[in-house]
Amino acid sequence: MQGVDPSVPPSGTGCADCDAASPQGWWFHLRRCAECGHIGCCDSSPGQHASAHAAGTGHRVARSFEPGEEWFWDYGEEVLYESGPELAGPQHRPLNQTAPGPAERVPADWAQRLHQ
Repeated sequence: MQGVDPSVPPSGTGCADCDAASPQGWWFHLRRCAECGHIGCCDSSPGQHASAHAAGTGHRVARSFEPGEEWFWDYGEEVLYESGPELAGPQHRPLNQTAPGPAERVPADWAQRLHQ
């Protein structure tokens, strides 16, 4: 699969852009850039950082960073792949990290703030 570097570990355990923001943001689900390991939030999240990363860098392929999900998404072709190459670990966010998360940053009305 083009645009995938299996040797690169994820950039962290949460959305790098939400974590770097001031004030810090929150996310619904996480996506991992399969080329550089950048962790960004999904398009349902307020920040939509994973797709912004793909658009800004040209890194088209992302993998879910959610437990139990192994699918890849090609932002350029808008194609879903049910599986792909094994990437450097960890394969998903920590199991004790909530979704949405992180718990201490999620507003009470979070469901109304999601992008559809």
